[in-house]
Amino acid sequence: MNAWWHEVWVTLQAEFADIGDASQLTRITVRLLMAAVLGGILGFEREHKGKAAGVRTHMLVALGAALFVLVPQMSGAQADALSRVVQGVISGIGFLGAGTILKNTADDEGHVKGLTTAAGLWMTAAIGVSAGLGREATAVLSTLLALAIFSVMPFVVQMIDKDKDQNP
Repeated sequence: MNAWWHEVWVTLQAEFADIGDASQLTRITVRLLMAAVLGGILGFEREHKGKAAGVRTHMLVALGAALFVLVPQMSGAQADALSRVVQGVISGIGFLGAGTILKNTADDEGHVKGLTTAAGLWMTAAIGVSAGLGREATAVLSTLLALAIFSVMPFVVQMIDKDKDQNP
């Protein structure tokens, strides 16, 4: 191989050398897959209920949030730098969530739609950050709690409203 192609080959190897060994590859894979799967679980629940943000949206939010914190952490960023990254993720998700919130002014009540979806995307991003930082157990527990809120709380509210209607 001539010198020019050898230099190209060495440069390409250096460009793809951010994963140094099998343990690092495993760590990155587990964290990113964990984020995507947990986001997908919440997204499936939302999609199953006919909400706008479903499986793909939740998976991408969780995966993106995990990647945003994983890369600086693996590069050796200090806690203050990671804190700024997390702040940026939170702000960015705030803008995404704002796009899901609609206020219907045709009603006299001015009914707001999409607030739970926005909060769910915010929670999904937090779960992704948790998985990306290597806090997998915390991410799983948070997903289970969020899933319980999405699934169980509507029945609790319905029961309370039913009791309120029967006992005016």
